[in-house]
Amino acid sequence: MREIAGLKAVEEAVGRATEMARPVLYTPGWGGDIQRPTTIASLNILSHIAEKTAQYDCRLVFPTHDPVIMAVAQEVVRESYARAGQGDRFSEDDICYVSSSQFGYAAAVEGMITRLKPASIFLLGTFEAESLILAEVGNTVGAIQIAGTDSTIQLAFFIVACDYTLIGEEVFAASGYLSQDASILASVRAQDVLKILIAIFLVGAILWATIDPTSGWWRF
Repeated sequence: MREIAGLKAVEEAVGRATEMARPVLYTPGWGGDIQRPTTIASLNILSHIAEKTAQYDCRLVFPTHDPVIMAVAQEVVRESYARAGQGDRFSEDDICYVSSSQFGYAAAVEGMITRLKPASIFLLGTFEAESLILAEVGNTVGAIQIAGTDSTIQLAFFIVACDYTLIGEEVFAASGYLSQDASILASVRAQDVLKILIAIFLVGAILWATIDPTSGWWRF
């Protein structure tokens, strides 16, 4: 699997927050729910980042708009801290529900960024109009920002305002990239092979439908 710059910078981002004695802030955005593939991929990435913050004894703050996502994220982070042998450092209050209103959520997260001044911010999930608001506020506090979404409209804002951006399917491949789990990597490879086969089939079907085989000459 090719290197993804945003994921390669994860350890640097967590290390920077540790050195500056400032927290890491991670949010999956307002646009998703627990059934959305992007949200599930984001929680897989959260697991890896939470383990890193536990190892470095760095505070991790996770605000969300959905109480179900909050509950799942609490379990994900708790397990990651336990894997790192730092289960006693886990704080349930840092994984919190703020508001289900889009701009209420944006205002709450913006306020947290302004007050806590996180050294690193992860914006990974499904984002809508709040994307640029959060990214701009992150810039004002001098945070390293790693963003990623499958929303093509919001990607433009992240590319402009963040240090690293995961584009589309890079978010889904991220958990395999970070964990190097053989089953996840095999799944990513299988998907890529299937896409290649579908592309070949489509090109073949177009040629078959376009060429006139009854003529003395193949005519397009």
